[in-house]
Amino acid sequence: MENDVNETKSRLANPQWGGRFAAGPAAIMADINASIGFDQRLWRQDIRGSLAHAAMLQRVGLLTEAEEAEIRSGLLAIADEIENGSFQFSPALEDIHMNIEARLSERIGEAGKRLHTARSRNDQVATDFRLWVRDAIDGTTRQVETLMASLATRAREFADAPMPGFTHLQVAQPVTFGHHLLAYVEMLNRDAGRLRDARARLNECPLGSAALAGTSFPIDRRFTAQELGFDRPCANSLDAVSDRDFALEYLAALSLLGMHLSRLAEEIVMWCSSPFGFIRLTDAFTTGSSIMPQKRNPDAAELVRAKVGRITGDLMGLLTVMKGLPLAYAKDTQEDKEPVFDATEATTLSLAAMNGMIRDFTPDLTRMRAVAGMGFATATDLADWLVRVLRLPFRTAHHVTGRLVGIAESKGCDLSELSLSEMQDVEPLIDASVFDVLTVEASLASRTSEGGTAPGNVRRAAIEWLERLEGKA
Repeated sequence: MENDVNETKSRLANPQWGGRFAAGPAAIMADINASIGFDQRLWRQDIRGSLAHAAMLQRVGLLTEAEEAEIRSGLLAIADEIENGSFQFSPALEDIHMNIEARLSERIGEAGKRLHTARSRNDQVATDFRLWVRDAIDGTTRQVETLMASLATRAREFADAPMPGFTHLQVAQPVTFGHHLLAYVEMLNRDAGRLRDARARLNECPLGSAALAGTSFPIDRRFTAQELGFDRPCANSLDAVSDRDFALEYLAALSLLGMHLSRLAEEIVMWCSSPFGFIRLTDAFTTGSSIMPQKRNPDAAELVRAKVGRITGDLMGLLTVMKGLPLAYAKDTQEDKEPVFDATEATTLSLAAMNGMIRDFTPDLTRMRAVAGMGFATATDLADWLVRVLRLPFRTAHHVTGRLVGIAESKGCDLSELSLSEMQDVEPLIDASVFDVLTVEASLASRTSEGGTAPGNVRRAAIEWLERLEGKA
């Protein structure tokens, strides 16, 4: 009976651990230890890494050509199995690496057992995860640039359409709708730059670092790095297996990107509301109410606005996991993948939804033009005219303008509706030409400084962005 119990325990033990462990883990240990439920999405990267590793082993004489060919054929067959859904993932084998390696040995026998020569799961998972994050960065960057192109396209379309520019959410000065949209293109361009920077820093290959100290086998790490598209091998084996800076930097870049998307989403929510009434989204990106039949809710924008909470939470979670880890590898880093996967999914969905909304909305140009002139939005234009034409010091011009705003406010009219004599009571040198600058259109046309909102500036900037993005595509 005792032998039967021991035999049962032995069968429960992970066969990849070898002879050190005879008994299987407690049920709760198996549950907390296994990562196959989430890290199976690394299968493509794991197979790519194994193919490169096998090619390197053959190159340095640790595998024969026949063994390498068997391994290659077996790995490609496993890729087909996973792709078509016939591969059986086993929690008992813990992770994607052991699942694939065990299946390889089942398929090709002894040659499959030679694949793990000169590597450890530590450098294997670090390599797989870098490859996955690198692929994710490439996909996210393409999505960001697609959204930038959509914004630039709409900006060119509305390069001369007036809208209110706000500070403190109060009407400040007129801007063009195109200029406003291009502000987000600039933000997203910085996001794309951060993603590219993160990619450049992560593009070093951990494979060959083994468990933590390197290996005694005569491997060629530079060959493996080149095969996998890395710039070079990681320089220090301890750092290579324990570093997750690349994942943290990626999450930090996603957090900033998510914040920018959330800001734009907030504006879409406001613009869709009745008090603003600046844009309308179609049924494709809105929902109704279960009780109020008149409602059209901008739920897609609201959900994009919320996603940044998940993304920044994922960053904080991984920072907390990593903050106290001594060198080198620790099982804590198994917690690195789920936040990265989650943040990537949230970002991918947010970018797709935002791109759809930008292409979908219809602006109410009449409404935006009306609000652009509210709140004495051309007051700064009046102050500028006093400086430019009458040569008043700006602080004096500011004071004069403030007094005129007070008069107009008490009368319930706009600055342009004051009479010339009322203006001259405050500043006698004012003449009738002042009224030429007190329209929304004149205000927009005057803002020709580099980066300003003048329609010509906006149109040129939109076209330049589209040309740049077309070149990248």
